[in-house]
Amino acid sequence: MQSKPNTQKGLYLYDYILSGNCYKVRLFLSFLKLEHELIPIDFFPGFEHKQTEFLELNPLGQIPVLMDDGFVLPDAQAILVYLAAKYDSTEAWYPKDPKLQGRITQWLAFADSITGSCSAARLHDKLGFKLNIEQARKEGHQNLRLLDDHLVENKIVGKDWLVLNRPTIADIACFPYVALAEEGGISLNDYPAARSWINRFKKLPQFIVMPGIPPLHGMKNNEGEFFNQEGLCFS
Repeated sequence: MQSKPNTQKGLYLYDYILSGNCYKVRLFLSFLKLEHELIPIDFFPGFEHKQTEFLELNPLGQIPVLMDDGFVLPDAQAILVYLAAKYDSTEAWYPKDPKLQGRITQWLAFADSITGSCSAARLHDKLGFKLNIEQARKEGHQNLRLLDDHLVENKIVGKDWLVLNRPTIADIACFPYVALAEEGGISLNDYPAARSWINRFKKLPQFIVMPGIPPLHGMKNNEGEFFNQEGLCFS
């Protein structure tokens, strides 16, 4: 593992490029236009997140981990809340209204259910993790049905996002592993509202891509490259 930063100053993210949980933090950092440094972790096949040096940062051995001026915080959902509370002066991503915070927190918890199902299926198919794949896919479809139905209901009352008519950290928390679901053998064909929601994300200013989540057809990615409808890069 890359050594810890030489200084306590600055914003650092212990990151794995293929992790949806790390990606949601990278995505939010981009939306907030926050300068930061990525510290790569060899999640697979190196399992660096289970080694002693990393366990000193997070005894649970999980990524991502954020370090902000020496303050260490693990857990993707906790990091989203922290970044919104500290750096979003507009309070758009995590409004201070207690009722809205309650609704957002519901979806932060739901994001963990998506990780336990859609992400688990992806770990099985992409990295060969041993688990009950049929159960993971079944629970993934159940979660996607709940998400899709909620988006349909919100659309009826004029909301394009999970909580408000603008994105919040609730949407960021749920987005990656929904967008990556098909990499775990979980088709999105039956979830048109979720597909439209994914496309709305890709139209947001400062949206960045990750492997498996290309930009929309004809749009530039964060490196200025164009992609066609199949997500293949061309100049």
